[in-house]
Amino acid sequence: MGLHQRHAAQEMPLLLPFTLGPAMAPRPPFIARLLLMLPLLYQPLTLTAGAHRFSAPNTTLNRLALAPGRGALYVGAVNHLFQLSPDLQLESVAITGPVFDSPDCVPFRDPAECPQARLTDNANQLLLVSGRAQELVACGQVRQGVCEKRRLDDVAQVLYQAEDPGDGQFVAANTPGVATVGLVVPGPGRDLLLVARGLAGKLSGGVPPLTVRQLAGPQPFSSEGLGRLVVGDLSDYNNSYVGAFADTRSAYFVFRRRGARTQAEYCSYVARVCLGDANLYSYVEVPLTCRGQGLIQAAFLAPGALLGAFAAGPKGPQAALCAFPLAQLDGSMERARRLCYTAGGRGPSGAEEATVEYGVTSRCVTLPPDSPESYPCGDEHTPSPIAGRQPLEAGPLLQLAHSISAIAALQADGHTIAFLGDAQGQLHKVFLNGTQGQVYHSQQVGPPGSAISPDLLVDSSGSHLYVLTSQQVDRVPVAACPQFPNCTSCLQARDPLCGWCVLQGRCTRKGQCRRAAQPNQWLWSYGDNCCLHVQSLLPAHHPRQEQGQVTLSVPWLPALAPDEYFHCAFGDYESLAHVEGPNVACVTPPQDQLPLNPPGTDHITLPLALMFEDVAVAATNFSFYDCGAVQALEVAAPCRACVGSLWRCHWCPQSSLCVYGEHCPEGERTIYSALEVDVQVRGPWACPQVKGLAGPLLVPVGWESRLALYVQNLQHFRGPPASYHCWLELPGELQKLPASLEETTGDTGLIYCRAQQFRPTMAQRELPVPIYVTRGEGQRLDNARTLHVTLYDCAVGHPDCSHCQAANGSLGCLWCSQGQPACRYGPLCPPGAVELLCPMPSIDTVEPLTGPPEGGLALTILGSNLGRDFADVQDAVSVAGRPCSPDPSFYRTSDRIVCVTSPAPNGTVGPIRVAIKSRPPGISTQHFTYQDPVLLSLSPQWGPQAGGTQLTIHGQHLQTGGNVSAFVGSQPCPVWEPVCPEAIVCRTMPQASPGEAVVRVVFGRAQRTLLASPFHYTANPQLLAAEPSVSFRGGGRLIRVRGTGLDVVRRPLLSVWLEAAAEVQAVGAHPWDPPPRRSCVAPAAAPQACIQLETGWLQCSTVCSVNSSSLLLCRSPAVPDGASPRRVFFSLDNVHVDFASASGGQDFLYQPNPRLAPLSREGPIRPYRLKPGNILDVEGEGLNLGISKEEVRVHIGDSECLVQTLTLTHLYCEPPPRAPHPTNGSSTLPQFVVQMGNVRLALGPVQYEEEPVLSAFPVEAQVGLGLGAAVLIAAVLLLTLMYRHKSKQALRDYQKVLVQLENLEIGVGDQCRKEFTDLMTEMTDLSSDLEASGIPFLDYRTYAERVFFPGRGSCPLQPALEGPGEEGRRAPVHQGLMQLSNLLNSKLFLLTLIHTLEEQPSFSQRDRCHVASLLSLALHGKLEYLTDIMRTLLGNLAAHYVHRNPKLMLRRTETMVEKLLTNWVSICLYSFLREVAGEPLYMLLRAIQYQVDKGPVDAVTGKAKRTLNDSRLLREDVEFQPLTLMVLASPGAGGAAGSGAGQHVPARVLDTDTITQVKEKVLDQVYKGTPFSQRPSVHDLDLEWRSGLAGHLTLSDEDLTSVTQNQWKRLNTLQHYKVPDGATVGLIPQLHNGGAVSQSLAQSCPSGENIPMLEDGEEGGVRLWHLVKATEEPEGAKARRSSLKERERERARAKAIPEIYLTRLLSMKGTLQKFVDDTFQAILSVNRPVPIAVKYLFDFLDELAEKHGILDPETLHIWKTNSLLLRFWVNTLKNPQVIFDVRVSDNVDAILAVIAQTFMDSCTVSEHKVGRDSPVNKLLYAREIPRYKQMVERYYSDIRQSSPASYQEMNSTLAELSGNYTSAPHCLEALQELYSHIHRYYDQVISALEEDPMGQKMQLACRLQQIAALVENKVTDL
Repeated sequence: MGLHQRHAAQEMPLLLPFTLGPAMAPRPPFIARLLLMLPLLYQPLTLTAGAHRFSAPNTTLNRLALAPGRGALYVGAVNHLFQLSPDLQLESVAITGPVFDSPDCVPFRDPAECPQARLTDNANQLLLVSGRAQELVACGQVRQGVCEKRRLDDVAQVLYQAEDPGDGQFVAANTPGVATVGLVVPGPGRDLLLVARGLAGKLSGGVPPLTVRQLAGPQPFSSEGLGRLVVGDLSDYNNSYVGAFADTRSAYFVFRRRGARTQAEYCSYVARVCLGDANLYSYVEVPLTCRGQGLIQAAFLAPGALLGAFAAGPKGPQAALCAFPLAQLDGSMERARRLCYTAGGRGPSGAEEATVEYGVTSRCVTLPPDSPESYPCGDEHTPSPIAGRQPLEAGPLLQLAHSISAIAALQADGHTIAFLGDAQGQLHKVFLNGTQGQVYHSQQVGPPGSAISPDLLVDSSGSHLYVLTSQQVDRVPVAACPQFPNCTSCLQARDPLCGWCVLQGRCTRKGQCRRAAQPNQWLWSYGDNCCLHVQSLLPAHHPRQEQGQVTLSVPWLPALAPDEYFHCAFGDYESLAHVEGPNVACVTPPQDQLPLNPPGTDHITLPLALMFEDVAVAATNFSFYDCGAVQALEVAAPCRACVGSLWRCHWCPQSSLCVYGEHCPEGERTIYSALEVDVQVRGPWACPQVKGLAGPLLVPVGWESRLALYVQNLQHFRGPPASYHCWLELPGELQKLPASLEETTGDTGLIYCRAQQFRPTMAQRELPVPIYVTRGEGQRLDNARTLHVTLYDCAVGHPDCSHCQAANGSLGCLWCSQGQPACRYGPLCPPGAVELLCPMPSIDTVEPLTGPPEGGLALTILGSNLGRDFADVQDAVSVAGRPCSPDPSFYRTSDRIVCVTSPAPNGTVGPIRVAIKSRPPGISTQHFTYQDPVLLSLSPQWGPQAGGTQLTIHGQHLQTGGNVSAFVGSQPCPVWEPVCPEAIVCRTMPQASPGEAVVRVVFGRAQRTLLASPFHYTANPQLLAAEPSVSFRGGGRLIRVRGTGLDVVRRPLLSVWLEAAAEVQAVGAHPWDPPPRRSCVAPAAAPQACIQLETGWLQCSTVCSVNSSSLLLCRSPAVPDGASPRRVFFSLDNVHVDFASASGGQDFLYQPNPRLAPLSREGPIRPYRLKPGNILDVEGEGLNLGISKEEVRVHIGDSECLVQTLTLTHLYCEPPPRAPHPTNGSSTLPQFVVQMGNVRLALGPVQYEEEPVLSAFPVEAQVGLGLGAAVLIAAVLLLTLMYRHKSKQALRDYQKVLVQLENLEIGVGDQCRKEFTDLMTEMTDLSSDLEASGIPFLDYRTYAERVFFPGRGSCPLQPALEGPGEEGRRAPVHQGLMQLSNLLNSKLFLLTLIHTLEEQPSFSQRDRCHVASLLSLALHGKLEYLTDIMRTLLGNLAAHYVHRNPKLMLRRTETMVEKLLTNWVSICLYSFLREVAGEPLYMLLRAIQYQVDKGPVDAVTGKAKRTLNDSRLLREDVEFQPLTLMVLASPGAGGAAGSGAGQHVPARVLDTDTITQVKEKVLDQVYKGTPFSQRPSVHDLDLEWRSGLAGHLTLSDEDLTSVTQNQWKRLNTLQHYKVPDGATVGLIPQLHNGGAVSQSLAQSCPSGENIPMLEDGEEGGVRLWHLVKATEEPEGAKARRSSLKERERERARAKAIPEIYLTRLLSMKGTLQKFVDDTFQAILSVNRPVPIAVKYLFDFLDELAEKHGILDPETLHIWKTNSLLLRFWVNTLKNPQVIFDVRVSDNVDAILAVIAQTFMDSCTVSEHKVGRDSPVNKLLYAREIPRYKQMVERYYSDIRQSSPASYQEMNSTLAELSGNYTSAPHCLEALQELYSHIHRYYDQVISALEEDPMGQKMQLACRLQQIAALVENKVTDL
């Protein structure tokens, strides 16, 4: 029902939602105190897949009941009763506990009667629906299990509750663990209650296990006079009841107990009584047995059978389901009854088969044989209660792993479905098929481990199941057929209620499939049919070039009506289908309707679907192939690809075409597809093709060779012989060779290519060259496989003789000494030039050249002719005269030997010798030295245990061997290359714990240990603080890092990881590359600033300096442009610490680099002229964001400019007194340079302005120069004097303006102090006046009218005027409106009405607000109910906005619920306004009025000298004088009655005031103690100036004396009439009103609207003005202005600086500041408790945010601000006439708007920034707004931290508000106007009510039609 639409609104922008509990019926005293504690914890949750859920987390749910006709659901819980709609929406709640009670006491009224009573939770034990009486029966455990009756349509209303219940009214068990079951059964003219319960408590001993109780009458629930199951000894017959059920004739009770008095074993039983038997004469019970199982745990009476769930033991984990046919059950009971009636209980064998149980005196008897038929329900003389001894046995239908706690069943579509709930919260759906049950679906419904309650209910439609667990109720579909998207999943689900509706194409229940009765139309999981599918296609595929027919075989195709057809859909192409049995024939699409083949393929596959209308009945894929594309895809073997493809393609060899069908040109042979049968020439082997190479396979480069190839099937070519060519695909060229065909036997032959020498452009040892053959003009023969010849070149890869001789002998390579010795193909070398023996070995390099004396060093020898194989060198190597053993695994033919040295004495030196037999030895020019490496010392000797220390090992001969490795303790220390003779550098690895570790170095197989100075692992360094935490992107800012153990770090780094854009390139190697090779003599290279990581990010670092063990000094790394910092951290060797961890949680922040403007405004290259002693001011942006003043360095040349101040936009520095020298020799002027970290900004040259110093000059030259210049000086002297005169005048004017501005600033402060003193004096007088008269608050009725209906005057609701003859309609109309008032109490009706109205497009924003206010009036007496409605609507609104933008919620008043919220807050805060906030607000209002009245106000333009609103500021200087008039007040004015006639009251006015303004001020003074509405109107009185006894002059704004000039008429003022100070005036009635001043007081509905100010209008061409003329003048008026004096005045006005007058705003603001502060503090409850409504509202908002997962604190802040501060307080600030009976002038209204705007700015969470372009009102309060923001934050924080608002207290407050304001206005008129809106959309409202199932059951539409008949005399169809 949620309607989430945005609507327009009338009020302030705002945001919020919430709901309250419904109204409750009166309760007993001990419950009444708890009624109002209803928490908002019962929010229904909507789950996916259509399942609905109601959860109540803070209580335990006990029972569930369903009203059959209404569909409503009732949940009995601990201390609560819930009423839910069918979709589990909460409709009503009743509080039933906790209660002061004790199970040992009978119900009491006075707690003294039961001293052991405690506050006891009330669990619900029995919950039943009486359909006849429309009542809900609810029985709790408290008060000995008494019951009560409640209304079905509102469980909160109690219909009956026993005041003093007797023993006969104790119904339910008073212990929660003891079960109580019951039934409401129809009796003759009344309903009866059958209740069965176990034994519980000592006071329940007299309550029988089974009783019949009356529901109506004077004693409901009493069993007086009705049947009871009398028990001899209850302890022997403690029945544990499982369930109670009824069919049309009998009631059945299933229970467990001991079998008989002497038996200790428990058994399962079922008892039966007749429904009409009120005395239990018909009671019969028989045992039940489920074969092999234990006791019954749950039961359900299904159609035709009793289902029982049995456990293997009392608490067995396994369970079984048994079904007892009802016929057998009744038969067993009838047998027991017959035996007890007629045979004394004994069977034919004489054994006792029936007896009278429960220890009563009755016995089985022998009555006439027809007694059972004569007394089918027993009688007084028949034995009772009867117990059969023969158990009724059944076999288990199925077994489950967990015990079953609930059973329900239904019969649908002829099948029985059982629903089993187990103890783990799982629901199992079971298909009962014959003698077995099959679980076809299981789902987790409740929380895991939470058992499903026995109250498992199926709704009346059979479509949903209600599942109850201890914390929630779930609505689960009986069958979820629509969730299965296709036939396969539908049938695989094995849901007996679901099947596939073929022609509808969806999974449905059988009743939802229109043709389910016809064969093959509805496919069932348990049937023998399967999903429709295309069994076969003929043909399976089709050529795309031609259109043809496809036949689909679709078994079990359903039949259609004669006018219905199937059609086939090939992708988007459709064609009509022709059906013959299971075969369907369709026409394929033409070629132009088919899509193109995908690139690289020879076919297109389309979905082929057999369609009925738009439903795909069966589908498959169908391919359209293109034989031409097959040929194009395989160039090397087109014929083989063609005939060997998946398609029926044939090859035409003569024309080289791949075709479909018989389409080869006439006279040409065809090679058929391999798919063809009964054809000889078919398949790939029939193609003309090259089978392979006949020889040779290896072709030497440079030797002429003739190639031969085998061919086959060339006989298919017809016509004259054709030429052949061989083609070789050499690198870079395609070589063509003529070829000849030589026929051989059969279909094979040989083709010989012409002999040719091959020389590829690139020399390679072996080169495979593809080869193929063409026939005729490029007709290529197929290659049967990939063919290539191998070209080889002996000269490549065989650089020396040994390599050549080691080559493969089959290549025929020989070492040839002709010319340049080389390896050549044998025939290419003359016989005499062949070398059979190779030269002696040649040694080029040896590595290493040193080794330890122990030997064991791997020595690498590189050279040539080092043997043809390893056998040649096995014993041929010696080093320095010592043998060296070659390693075969590293030997490389001819050019490498790796051997292991033998031991030798230290200092042994000699060459390397390789002696291969039969050849002279090769001796190296390099010598190998045996040397002993020595370790001497370490540097440093300690480092952190995390490793990463750069360790230097000093020693001698350390460059020994080629493989040097170092170890620190057991950890390797990776060595940095190169190893130097006297130093090894390595990097330590992490160590498990601090301590010493010995350093050792391994040289090959030799090892050296440094025992004298071990390495010390110390504890890792710790960082404790790092500051500052911000820098410019340019970096270079000094970061001070404090910690412990910092001096052990060798290379501390400050690094930043950056996510860089693609164009930002990293400088340097990747960090995972090996470290760059360093030199043993050159200094280490500086580390690179930025490197790139594997992730693609950049890492930029700077090296820190270690100041001490506790201080590091780091410079912030520079960040390239376009890169975003992601992590800033310290690298302390191997210890990495994030900056935030080191700085206490403060992340490091990079700010944009500062920008500075050039010093000279003419540009950066122009010099800035600096006068000595001046401070330099440099403008810029973001100057202090990343640096402090002390860190900035400013230089002018070689001297420093001392920085004095640094702000966001300015830098001030003090330059050196004398001009510094430039740092750059090429520049003549010093440069101004600002250094901020790494950011260096040159702002241009600086030129000092100094008096030139005269150099020594000859006296003669001086005299000559003076005489020569005298003439020039004389010529320009006059001009100079004139210029200086003008310059000095301008300077004097400028200095004068500076002095004026300084005086003005001082004057503003003085003026504020003086004005504030005057104002406080006035306010003190006002306070004393208010003590007598009081603040003029509006009464609640008027206040509510003005809030609910803003802008509608004082009478927003007018009763409808009755026309003639309608007096008789008054009574029915009144009756109809009263019925409408009652109907509004239906929550369903009211919500439906609201949603329906808001859905109407023509229902405007104004209509929404109006109807919401009408509802507020109509429901004013039921504020708790109104609150509940509002909460429901706000919940819907929140759900709507959460999925869009939650911050926009309640921003405006666009929906009815938002206007309801406004009205609700206004109602709840009225008393707070009167008692707390009203006084400071009223004082602020009067202070504003007083200040405005002290200065002139223009009556035409409305501008005033004293204001806060710059748009209302009177900027011109208007001369005025204050006057004090003595007003002759009439007796009684202003409450002065009795003080005598002719009393003079002083009134302060101005001589510039118009007469109307004077009258307003006079009225304010004379009637200052009288509310504004009770004063005479200013327009009903005239002002009379009295001078002496006879001189009376009536003053007015316009009269004959008014001055008119140039079409401008000036309003008359006191100055115009020359009224002196102290003059006497009087107020007299206007003559045209006949003196009836009191008429305005007697008006029943005064307008309440202020007369607007005089308009600057034109009347007959004359324009009015008061103090200043309007600026917008017509062109004609401007043209007519000709006076020289007027033009001068206009020119002077244009020159005036208007900002000077803005100081008036500052003065006004400073004067009013205290009153603004007091008002804000009162609103924000500073040092005061918060109103409970505000706390309640904010708590609800917090819950709502938590419910919807809103974690953003800003969103919650906005909701609270919009719901209270902006929605209510801003409106009250701007419109004080809502709460006070006062006059608010336009100027006061403008000032209040500025103050309200300031309050709004204080409520926002965004930062308050002001600039040059900010509005004036923001500049005025720029300093105060941050303080006000803190007040708002503290206000919200205090509310959040205070104790939660008690629901009891809130509801009692609402009840008090509902009752206290008995003058709540116009309820009947509100109902009448509300009905007019209903009438406007009558049909839509009726339709909505009729469509709602719940509305139908409650007959809401009918009730509305009855109302319409009464109110409108409308004829309805009732």
